[in-house]
Amino acid sequence: MRSDMPISGPFHRTSSLPKFGGELVNMKTVSICCFTATGHEHFDNSAGLVAVDVIRATTTAITAISTGRQCHVAATVEAAFATASRLPDALLAGELGGEMPAGFHMTNSPARLAARKDISRPLVLLSSSGTRLMHEIRDSASAYVACFRNYSATVEYLAQNHDSVVLIGAGTHGAFREEDQMCCAWIAQGLMECGFVPRNGVTRELVERWRGAPEDAFLKSRSVDYLRRSGQLHDLEFILSHFGDIDTACKLSNDEISSVTVAAEV
Repeated sequence: MRSDMPISGPFHRTSSLPKFGGELVNMKTVSICCFTATGHEHFDNSAGLVAVDVIRATTTAITAISTGRQCHVAATVEAAFATASRLPDALLAGELGGEMPAGFHMTNSPARLAARKDISRPLVLLSSSGTRLMHEIRDSASAYVACFRNYSATVEYLAQNHDSVVLIGAGTHGAFREEDQMCCAWIAQGLMECGFVPRNGVTRELVERWRGAPEDAFLKSRSVDYLRRSGQLHDLEFILSHFGDIDTACKLSNDEISSVTVAAEV
């Protein structure tokens, strides 16, 4: 499977898994897909829906939660300011098309956010793709956000609480970026090791492509090129140095993200 996958086409294929009446029978299932931001997505709200935007929205959001900071997400500049107006001394962070909107306090940077000491200020986060995806799934009863920091905890929580999971990468400029493929594939692989089966052939292919990959395997991504060109390699360094270091899953309800503790095995 080639890198920087286009959004359209192969994500609609299905595999030859056992079926009855067109449905998988008595199986826990996992699938991987990519968000197109066209407004035509129809996600299965009965499944656990997981938004993944490693560079950088979900990494920034989960970093906020890990420090004890409130985190709200917005799909537009207008929505971000409206949310901020309802919160005490809100911290507006984000970008659209790589540029920080006027009136914002910082860009969508997990490294810069982690260095801040004002954790009492609630974060309002905006991004070109990631927060639009989160906005799309916000009304689901079981919506989550994940990145490399909490991918292991996300596997554990989903395996304990769901029979069907959809992992959704945030598409950027018509492509499913490598970092999001890899994170989705690692979560899917973990679920498959817990007894889930891939719902379609592309999910199986992505898991096999990224199985056993080193942590820096996504460096050929255009997202990484953007960080280099824009002088933001501190965020890449932050991502590469934070794998599996957060032991909570993160749930999205309306526009707010909160942590959910993974139950200890007995």
